[in-house]
Amino acid sequence: MSLQIVVGAGPVGTATARLLAERGDQVRVITRSGSGPEGVERIAADATDADVLARYAEGASTIYSCAGPPYHRWPTDWPPLGAALVKAAEASGAVLVTTGNLYGYGAVDRPMTEDMPLRPNSIKGQVRAKLWTDALEAHRSGRIRTAEVRGSDYLGAGALTTFSVMVLPKVVAGKRASVPADLDAPHTWTYVGDVARTLIAVGDDERAWGRAWHVPSAEPVSVRALAARAADLAGAPPARIAAMPVTALRLAGLFNPAARALVETQYQWRRPFVLDSTAATVAFGIKPTPVDDALRESVEELRR
Repeated sequence: MSLQIVVGAGPVGTATARLLAERGDQVRVITRSGSGPEGVERIAADATDADVLARYAEGASTIYSCAGPPYHRWPTDWPPLGAALVKAAEASGAVLVTTGNLYGYGAVDRPMTEDMPLRPNSIKGQVRAKLWTDALEAHRSGRIRTAEVRGSDYLGAGALTTFSVMVLPKVVAGKRASVPADLDAPHTWTYVGDVARTLIAVGDDERAWGRAWHVPSAEPVSVRALAARAADLAGAPPARIAAMPVTALRLAGLFNPAARALVETQYQWRRPFVLDSTAATVAFGIKPTPVDDALRESVEELRR
């Protein structure tokens, strides 16, 4: 039985902690509030304090970075957390496996693969790209061992995305939804449980360290088609959905910081946004969860 550290108790952190506990590991979840799933050790601590984090990680095999600062606070909140995670990994000797995303690639015209260069075209993308390049530099210099696991927009229990916030509740309630997106552009969706499975597979395999991996994800589905499937699974009336103009999003951003933060990432929603996860599927034998199964979990969670 080995000690595993999970930083963050959102949907990915919770799923990761549960899987680790189920296989018999000693699991320590660290959050500011001391929250986390039942059956694991829950610690209330500030993960941006590298000394505190290193103390709790002493003797651990792996640190799983699953925390997520508020969307509009990424530029201020991510850098100190990322730096503390690297320092804690260096001090403790634990492998650092980070939950990443696709922002660092910027706007691309083909399916995203792990060997694509990081060319962020947004502030949030620049933040995420630097977090990874700093960690990778520490890995290459021999200070730490690390890897990053990247997924697209999440489906599953607890997932907070543009779709889950702006579309799903309205569709399940039989109401008209409006979302800032091209409703028919192909879009990859990643199941939260598959993120957790990939994080653990990467953490367990030293051959996987020193690079990024894409979470095995199902074939892309447009927002319109996903809304239609959600209505069917929920037994709701046929989905009614409209595309919100960017100007409306900008106006909403005058009063809502979360809406304001969405403006610079509109490229992810106004054109195809497709993830190629072949490498991880082959390397770890993880088959992506079908979209319907992931979406059904989202609907059930919403109704609870």
